[in-house]
Amino acid sequence: MRQSHIYQFLVVLITFIGTLNTSAQKRQGNIVEYFGKEKVDKVSEGKVVHVFKDALYLTSKRSALNSISFPTDRVFKDFLMSDKTVSEGEIGSIDDAGKTHRWTKIQVDSTNTFNDSKLRGSYVYLSYRSSTAKTVLFEASGHTQAIINGYPHEGDYYDFGYSLIPIKLKKGINIFVLKSGRFPRVRARLIQPKAPVLFTTRDMTLPDLLVEENIGYKGAIRVINASENWVKDHKIQLTHKGKESITVIPSIPPMSVRKVAFEIPSIPGNSETSESKLHLTLQNSSNSTLDTQGVDIQIKSKYSKHKRTFISQIDNSVQYFSVAPSSTKDLEKGALFLSVHGASVEAVNQANAYKQKDWGHVVAPTNRRPFGFAWEDWGRLDALEVLAEGKRIYQPNPQKIYLTGHSMGGHGTWYLGATYPDKFAAIAPCAGYPDLLGYRDSFVKRALKASKEELKRWGITPERLKEMQRKPQLTDMDHMILRAGNPSRTLKLKRNYLQHGIYVLHGEKDNVVPTFIAREMREVLGKFHSDFTYYEYPGGTHWYGDHSMDWPPIFELFKNRTIKTDSVINTMEFYTASPGVSAKSHFITIHQQKKPFEISSVDFSKETNASITTDNVSVIGLDLEAMHLKSDTLKIDGTPLKIPSKKTAYYKKTGDTWQPTVKPSSNEKGPHRNGGFKDAFNNQMVFVYATGGNSTENDWYYNKARLDAETFYYRANGSVEMVPDVEFNPKKYQDRNIVVYGNKSNNAAWKMLLNDFPIQVEDNRVTLAQKEVNGNQWGLYFIAPRKDSETTSIGVVTATGINGMKAIYSNHYLLNGTSYPDLLLFSNDIMEYGTDAVKCAGFFGNDWSIENGDFQWR
Repeated sequence: MRQSHIYQFLVVLITFIGTLNTSAQKRQGNIVEYFGKEKVDKVSEGKVVHVFKDALYLTSKRSALNSISFPTDRVFKDFLMSDKTVSEGEIGSIDDAGKTHRWTKIQVDSTNTFNDSKLRGSYVYLSYRSSTAKTVLFEASGHTQAIINGYPHEGDYYDFGYSLIPIKLKKGINIFVLKSGRFPRVRARLIQPKAPVLFTTRDMTLPDLLVEENIGYKGAIRVINASENWVKDHKIQLTHKGKESITVIPSIPPMSVRKVAFEIPSIPGNSETSESKLHLTLQNSSNSTLDTQGVDIQIKSKYSKHKRTFISQIDNSVQYFSVAPSSTKDLEKGALFLSVHGASVEAVNQANAYKQKDWGHVVAPTNRRPFGFAWEDWGRLDALEVLAEGKRIYQPNPQKIYLTGHSMGGHGTWYLGATYPDKFAAIAPCAGYPDLLGYRDSFVKRALKASKEELKRWGITPERLKEMQRKPQLTDMDHMILRAGNPSRTLKLKRNYLQHGIYVLHGEKDNVVPTFIAREMREVLGKFHSDFTYYEYPGGTHWYGDHSMDWPPIFELFKNRTIKTDSVINTMEFYTASPGVSAKSHFITIHQQKKPFEISSVDFSKETNASITTDNVSVIGLDLEAMHLKSDTLKIDGTPLKIPSKKTAYYKKTGDTWQPTVKPSSNEKGPHRNGGFKDAFNNQMVFVYATGGNSTENDWYYNKARLDAETFYYRANGSVEMVPDVEFNPKKYQDRNIVVYGNKSNNAAWKMLLNDFPIQVEDNRVTLAQKEVNGNQWGLYFIAPRKDSETTSIGVVTATGINGMKAIYSNHYLLNGTSYPDLLLFSNDIMEYGTDAVKCAGFFGNDWSIENGDFQWR
């Protein structure tokens, strides 16, 4: 297989995470328990009617070169959209080494859990014979994904116990195929819901109520719709301390679960800090009570550590962040410290690790989940939203904004600091790794230096070690797909660190993020950076107490650094891989690139004559007022240009020459929308699914949209609105991203949104400008601009027929670390051959055309 070395990351990571010698990982139980959160075990949503106690499992050998963006999965492919059954001893797969894997019987342990080391990464086959067709909730944990009677559903791979999937059992045999993940255990049971529509208090998002603030609050609770009808115009009535609120909740599709927001009134100013109880009532459109629930909530002082909530512009969901406010009451124009947590750590615990500072406030975002997105993709957006909320609430000195974090948050610090260099005066990565690729390499390096005893303890055979070292043979198609991941290649942006001070803190004996990663970064910085401090804590492991990140010398360095005001900047370098991710530093904005998603840069100087040197830049914008230029001319790549009397100026490169131009049209690519398919899942996104096909097509596209909504809920604490195409009205959803599920033949929204776009997909045919690809086996992902909006986009998840529909089942575009250009066309062989089944991939031009774009065909 011809895949990139990034594809090895998950496999190698899973191999090591379960074996690292830290005190937390020596403990028993699931990983969330290590950080004070118990797995949900109690069932309050109804009655358990069946516990799965017998199963078959199939071991699998995942290639170290398997694609993260398009992982092969021949086993799941056979169960998709089929009634396939298997029996004990039946051959399930033959791996690349020619080894036969058979379905093998397994039974639960005393906790009704399938528990065996062989289950890690394996498939678990469950069956249930129902005497009648009936609705139940399928509750399972420990799996990455499930296929239930042929349709895919999101898993519970962090073993939280959150997963509740309404399903309609058919009379007779029902098949459940689960893919096990990071834990070698799976639990599954069926619950008869106590009502068709009801609350579940699993995984609520709540603020702390603050006695000194006369404000309303937002909370969120999941509502289960275990009926075959839409839930519309329902309400949540809340009472607390003599006050009442009524919140109309958004629509919930049939047989689905959605996390919805509700209003919490302000509390009386004389309230005491304590635990209190909210009383929630779920009502239908006729004001009949469907369910009631009491919910515990904390009343705190705003001067103590606490949680706050806000509505995210990504998906209109309720998110929280945690605060360690300044010990100086009502501090004015203080500092703001953005602290990003490590993998599995709640934001609450991140803030709790800090002593309150007398000169600033610590705000800790969630990354959307304790694991989330490694502070990339939607984790990055969450950090920016919380930074904006922190600034709005605390009104800090705009020159005193700082960034720090530990472990995965150390990575977030390196990454966010490189991506947004002018937002922070200084950064302090603690026990961090700059890039996921480097972190992956660190495990391989450790394995190569390990003793035979260590390798045996880690479960790494000599054959496995060889496989981990395999060098990929990259094709032009691989390079095109991987280019979309350049915004995450932190070290390609390393010179952005010149814009702030850096404190690198690492334990001398860290065996989770190996210390040599920090030493390598010390060497990298030493070649060009003059304002950084490096410290290895003597004897320190990965976590050696709160001072693993709340380290006084870090805050001393912070205190002596401020973000430079524009007027004093005489030289500046700025790098970006996409203006849609990061376009601006101080007074220079990169609006458009010559080659999309390759690194673009500007190097500015006004020490003698004002000049800018660029690389891979097509259109640049300058804030002339902020630049404070003393001359009336400016050179860009050697081209002399007269400086206009305007406050802003725009220049476009044509051939080798720069010329004055106007601000690019919003209809073109730019910082407001620049593509990459994953960017469609933003801006209060709405999923619009097809209903105009045959029953198989309609069922598939509905289930596919629901799967993506389930995934975004689980991975991102999300709340996605789903709409059938026949009810979609563009004016109702103005300035929101739309994700279309279906094609021109079966989704009525296509003609409203995409009729004039150069890509048309219908049954048995794809048209890309003047090129046609025929057959029912094609799947396609692409992003396009909304013509009726200056800022929002359309994502398209489409296929030419039933075989193509199976090809688009995977939604790894909702994972961090995956790479998706503007367009990907692939066949249903994608689940067998990975990216070798991609027919076309690439990027549209700055005018969103195919002709001026950059595409690779196979």
